[in-house]
Amino acid sequence: MVVTKEAGWVGLSWYDWSDLGEIRARLDSGADPHADLWHEGPPLHLAAEYGSPDVVAELARRVGDVDTPYEGRSALWRAVFAHRRDNALALVAAGADPWRPMTGGWSPGRLSLAGPNPGLFFPFPRDKPSLSEAENAAVVEAERLIEALGDFEYEGLGLVCVAGVTAAEAARRLGATVAEGAGIDGVLDGPYPGERAGLVAATDVPGGCVVSQRRGHEVTSADVINRLSAGTVCYAMFADPKSGNLGYGSRHGVVEERDAYPGGGLVSPDSSSDEVLTAFLYQGEAVAYCCAYVGLRLTDARPVLGPPDIWLHLPPHD
Repeated sequence: MVVTKEAGWVGLSWYDWSDLGEIRARLDSGADPHADLWHEGPPLHLAAEYGSPDVVAELARRVGDVDTPYEGRSALWRAVFAHRRDNALALVAAGADPWRPMTGGWSPGRLSLAGPNPGLFFPFPRDKPSLSEAENAAVVEAERLIEALGDFEYEGLGLVCVAGVTAAEAARRLGATVAEGAGIDGVLDGPYPGERAGLVAATDVPGGCVVSQRRGHEVTSADVINRLSAGTVCYAMFADPKSGNLGYGSRHGVVEERDAYPGGGLVSPDSSSDEVLTAFLYQGEAVAYCCAYVGLRLTDARPVLGPPDIWLHLPPHD
């Protein structure tokens, strides 16, 4: 029989990371505090993101180095990224270093300056870099954009954000015709508004335009987004009721990112500084993420929810 390092952690739920008695009992029974659990990271990293301060403190006491990185990030980095102020303080009390640069060059301490707890590690050391002017501007814009869009239901939505292109130019690139009158009403009144009818909405916004489909993923096809991104960049999302939000980025007519999770707060060891900041600022804000990805500065949700500037009928595309 093969015994894996994960063996002592089998059957653990996400809620158990806040149960000190459960975690302590597993550790006392031989569960490995350094195991890579389900490719999510060591127990301390998971507790930092999903658990409680007392569990974090217990695990920190059992590991050799509280700053051991997993995929380029320490447990403290993950606590800060997940906005877990309580767990971050528990890790610092256990000796974690807030100023060690990690993914994208961001240390946990500098990253905290862009989040809801900018005073977490004050006083800020004079010899450590703070946020740049551009990064501060990105933080301010994220707060403005998220508030401007507000909360709304977008399940089933197909959305494309296009930089530097007007709605009229988007129509031309797609070979679409303007739809008017009864043809629109008949489609929108049906059980699947816009779906299978090639009916999409297009609206000019500061920085470019938004092309959307109330229910359907036609606008997120490679053919559509590559046409729209010629000479520029666009980001598309389909809010799939079964699979969640699926994102697609296209630049200069070529898809460069597919099956991503906009607003999912995902970063990788090779994420750039800007990618880390964007993922951090727009966690749980999929529509705002799509807009920010290409620099659209919406002032409200009308370009997404309607009524749009123009309705378009798409021709058949590959």
